Amino acid sequence: MPYDDGNVFARILRGEIPCAMVYRDADSIAFMDAGQVNPGHVIVASTHPCVTILDLTDDQAVALFRTAAKVARAVEAAFAPAGITILQANRPAGWQTVPHVHLHVLPRHADDGVDLSWPRKEPGLAALHELAARIRVE
Repeated sequence: MPYDDGNVFARILRGEIPCAMVYRDADSIAFMDAGQVNPGHVIVASTHPCVTILDLTDDQAVALFRTAAKVARAVEAAFAPAGITILQANRPAGWQTVPHVHLHVLPRHADDGVDLSWPRKEPGLAALHELAARIRVE
């Protein structure tokens, strides 16, 4: 999928749309999600024009997750949530709604209404070995 530089996060990066910025460096930006699921919900986005995590270089991915960890620690200190969910989605089928690589740092509380579920399948160890053999990490 080609990068669309008119997406909302690209426009925030260029200063065309205001945001409540939490952090910025050469490789990443962190700002409050306009649709706060819980107070302290922060978006961490790459400053590079990449649609998904698959488009990032290794160095860009390291920088993005480094910022997410920094932001998560700051959210912990500021809001003392019962937990924190870090969510990164790719492509519409993977729940990505803005075509610019980003993560959600989401403070969590018991009974906050946030739900994430998937049908758990347990194919057995032999099938897991077959699936693992198809994956080549370089």
